[in-house]
Amino acid sequence: MPQTASLFNKLVRIGAGLLLVALTSIALTLWVTWQLEGGAAAVNEAGRLRMQTWRLVSAVQAGVPRAELQGLVGQFDQSLALLRTGDPSRPLFMPSDAQVKQRFAVVESLWNGQRPQWLAEPPAPTQALLKAAGEFVDASDRLVLALERHLSQLTAILNLFQFGMMALAIGAAVLMLYTGYLYVISPLNRLSQGLRKVESGEFATRIEVDTADEFGQVAAGFNRMAGTLQSMYQGLESQVEAKTRHIEAQRLRLEALYEVSAFLAQAGSISELARGFAQRVRSVMKADAAAVRWSDEANQRYLMLASDCFPQELVEVERSLLAGACACGNLQADARTRVIPILSHAEAPVRHCARAGYESLVSVPIRLQQRLLGEFNLFFRSPVTLSADETELLDALASHLASALEGLRTAALEREAAVSDERALLARNLHDSIAQSLAFLKIQVQLLRTAVQRNQPAQTQTALDELDTGLRESIGDVRELLIHFRTRTNTDNIEQALQETLQKFQHQTGLPTQLQVRGEGLPLLPDVQVQVLHVLQEALSNVRKHARARQVNLQVLKGAFWRFVVHDDGIGFDASQGHGPSHVGINIMRERAAGIGAALEVASEPAHGTTVTLTLPPHPVQGGVTTTAPNPAQLPEPVMGA
Repeated sequence: MPQTASLFNKLVRIGAGLLLVALTSIALTLWVTWQLEGGAAAVNEAGRLRMQTWRLVSAVQAGVPRAELQGLVGQFDQSLALLRTGDPSRPLFMPSDAQVKQRFAVVESLWNGQRPQWLAEPPAPTQALLKAAGEFVDASDRLVLALERHLSQLTAILNLFQFGMMALAIGAAVLMLYTGYLYVISPLNRLSQGLRKVESGEFATRIEVDTADEFGQVAAGFNRMAGTLQSMYQGLESQVEAKTRHIEAQRLRLEALYEVSAFLAQAGSISELARGFAQRVRSVMKADAAAVRWSDEANQRYLMLASDCFPQELVEVERSLLAGACACGNLQADARTRVIPILSHAEAPVRHCARAGYESLVSVPIRLQQRLLGEFNLFFRSPVTLSADETELLDALASHLASALEGLRTAALEREAAVSDERALLARNLHDSIAQSLAFLKIQVQLLRTAVQRNQPAQTQTALDELDTGLRESIGDVRELLIHFRTRTNTDNIEQALQETLQKFQHQTGLPTQLQVRGEGLPLLPDVQVQVLHVLQEALSNVRKHARARQVNLQVLKGAFWRFVVHDDGIGFDASQGHGPSHVGINIMRERAAGIGAALEVASEPAHGTTVTLTLPPHPVQGGVTTTAPNPAQLPEPVMGA
């Protein structure tokens, strides 16, 4: 076969040739077998002619009816017609042999001559019939012998075909084995030997390519692979060294990122954060100078927060830059990290940087959630280019800086909001307590002045008594406010703070108090404890001012829902008509309860005292309502002490 043919084509050609020979042999064998089957059926049918002849003789001698005799003659005619035309469905046919055809013609001629004799009326003599029958039987025997002789020749041909097919099978097996060795086993052996040599380190090994089939292509691929491995092995040391340098650079960048992130998390002020960031980024990028600039809300002006190794005269010049006046502070909304060649830039301020010896400027925008906050700049005294890894590192550092600065700003706003809330609370308490008392005292002073001018001793004494009472109440309010704003909890258990609050109340009023704590529950957060204490102190303050009580009870029910109940046995008031003179204090208590998501309920009847119930949600949080507090009426009633 041609060496350029593929392995598939070679195997297809060999297989197609063997298949064609096999199909031809099978077709010839089937044809011979068909001839044998048809000839055997013809022998049987010719043998029946002899039997039918003697049946005719017996029928004539027996004197059977003419109709039956005609039926026997008709069967004889059918047998001859079947031998003449054949029957492919059985199969049955006369062989295409000249001697067989000649013998059949003799048999057919004898029958055509004897047929009237068998149907004659009256019947022919017995001797004549027996002679005619003997002649026909002899002719039939010669026909059968001719058929058998032809069948024996076909049987010999069939045996020859069978021996030929056996030899063909053996030759095909030998040919397939040889073909497999020549086209498959031998190339595989060469490839296997080449692979073993390459495995042992002989990368110069090559396989001879003498064909263009699949194994030739594999051999060519093996040679290319061996050549590639040889070149890779020869330059492996330099490649490993380059890869090591790359990995080391990545490690240094990650280390720098972690170091800067740790510093940003610990910085306590914006100036400290910006200055430390500039120093660290300049060191990481090996820049000659660095600057961090912050933008105003309209991105119209950039303020230099900090710099490192930047000339002082340039710091003074660029402390505040208008947007667009220089390459620094000239960022668009979609700006990206870029390298600006200073010497080829036309802006005048950039020429100041050129006179300072800088040749390249790296501008990195600082963004937070797509909002441009500022930029930081790196100055180099030589041309510089940034790789993709370095650009990614600078963008990550800028993102960390933006988050840290925003965190500091948020913390400052939270502290300012907390101070503002405390001031508002203090102002509200002063307004609701001392301011009202001072207003009352002012009225009493005017009444006193009028009584003195009119020389009314009784009214003068009454005004003095009212002033004395008002001053004592104001002093008490001031002391109570001081107690409220000095309240702190340093433990998880609020019981100690409640004991101290009741002791202070008892010391101020002289009224007996009782504290009962029941149940088990998770401790309250310190901020929540402070608000609870303020509410309870305000409730006790209302008892001191208005209740005229003889005893005060405080019950605490721990559980999923904390509940605090303050009960006094004072004069009470009609709750349906409002909260009476204590409405200011109750409003303050409701505001504090709402701040932690709690519910406050005030129940009172004239001459039956007052009960204040504070019910906390499962997870109270200072600063906002996160969980709806339960209806106090749905919780079990506490047992009030005597």
